[in-house]
Amino acid sequence: MSASSEVSVEDFETEVRSFLEANAQEKRSLEEKKFVWGEGDDAVAIFEEIDPDEERRNLADAKRWRAARFDAGLGWITGPTEYGGRALSQAHERAYARLEAGYETPDMGFFGIGLGMVAPTILAHGTDVTKDAYLRSMHRGDLVGCQLFSEPGAGSDLAGVETRAVRDGDEWLISGQKVWTSGAQYSDVGEVICRTDPDQPKHRGMTAFVVDMHAPGVEVRPLRQMTGGASFNEVFFEEVRVPDDHRLGDVNDGWRVALTTLMNERASIGSGSGGMGSGVASIDRLAAMLRHFGKDDDPVLRDELTRIWIGFQVGKLTGQRAADKIKAGQLPGPEMSIGKLALTHNLTALSEWTSRVLGPRVTADTGEWGTYAWAEYILGTPGMRLGGGTDEVMRNIVGERVLGLPKDPGIDSKSPFRDLKARASS
Repeated sequence: MSASSEVSVEDFETEVRSFLEANAQEKRSLEEKKFVWGEGDDAVAIFEEIDPDEERRNLADAKRWRAARFDAGLGWITGPTEYGGRALSQAHERAYARLEAGYETPDMGFFGIGLGMVAPTILAHGTDVTKDAYLRSMHRGDLVGCQLFSEPGAGSDLAGVETRAVRDGDEWLISGQKVWTSGAQYSDVGEVICRTDPDQPKHRGMTAFVVDMHAPGVEVRPLRQMTGGASFNEVFFEEVRVPDDHRLGDVNDGWRVALTTLMNERASIGSGSGGMGSGVASIDRLAAMLRHFGKDDDPVLRDELTRIWIGFQVGKLTGQRAADKIKAGQLPGPEMSIGKLALTHNLTALSEWTSRVLGPRVTADTGEWGTYAWAEYILGTPGMRLGGGTDEVMRNIVGERVLGLPKDPGIDSKSPFRDLKARASS
């Protein structure tokens, strides 16, 4: 396949148009699909909740589309050629995304974690065995990936994980529990962080692995959320065998591997819009809500809506800058934490604004279009303040790495209070 220097963006766009015209249906024009209050589906959930049978059908459609894209050389536009990529630029990738947006295609959300977080970590830290086994298959859509980090006693404090991996010759035996795992119910592989040396300080003594989610000893259980759905899971491991060549990075160097994944996760989350600007919570829908309920002349609500819209646009640009930095081969920086913080701030602001506009309508299902449906969006917002690191952790990162504030004392930190306590007891 050609390198980016040999394929102009204009020629690439011609190639993409040819593929899309042959394989997908073009969307209706903007004039035909102009938003009208009360028409169509009023669902506005952050976490879409669908029944398992529909989920399986949607996943099958998504896999077929990813395979078609990949086989046409459009499945991993910026990826290295040795793993099926095109080695093209970010400009080429943006061109594809812009053109595909004009066509009816399946939901690619099933691959967000695997391709946005797990695959980049395999590329950065995996052995040749794992790169050969998973990168091509994941980008083609043959395999779906999930991230297995959080535990019941180690959510924001990732370094406190207790899931154990014990070496047994050329294999490792993994036992423990993970929680809040999105997409585990349909995933084929997972990136898991385990404790491999309990005698080391907690940020050390951890190792990362790629685990087969269908292996004996892996059990996935859904977790019911306050939105009413179950898009998260808890995952149990009982002496699950993982080959040593499925290790990511060096033994006891899992913290560095985890940071790679987390930075990609925050870039992925932070570059999102929470639906603002497209479909779910578009500016047209929100402005129509104000008009429908006779509040379009309220200067405070109008001003707040403008600020919310601007906030989402700035957040998307910040996330895009962070993602471009990673894909250019640069080290991830705190801008990802800023982008993630911006998104949760914007989601909270939009939820509060919607609650004020709708009032009691958002708490009782009267069947009125565009009212109670927002409850699922509002109830889903707190979950975004946890995913990818809590807001509190993000503020610590920004405070320390951007503002230069002193690091918070912790178990691995040398604390003056601990020294004072030791001297007082001696």
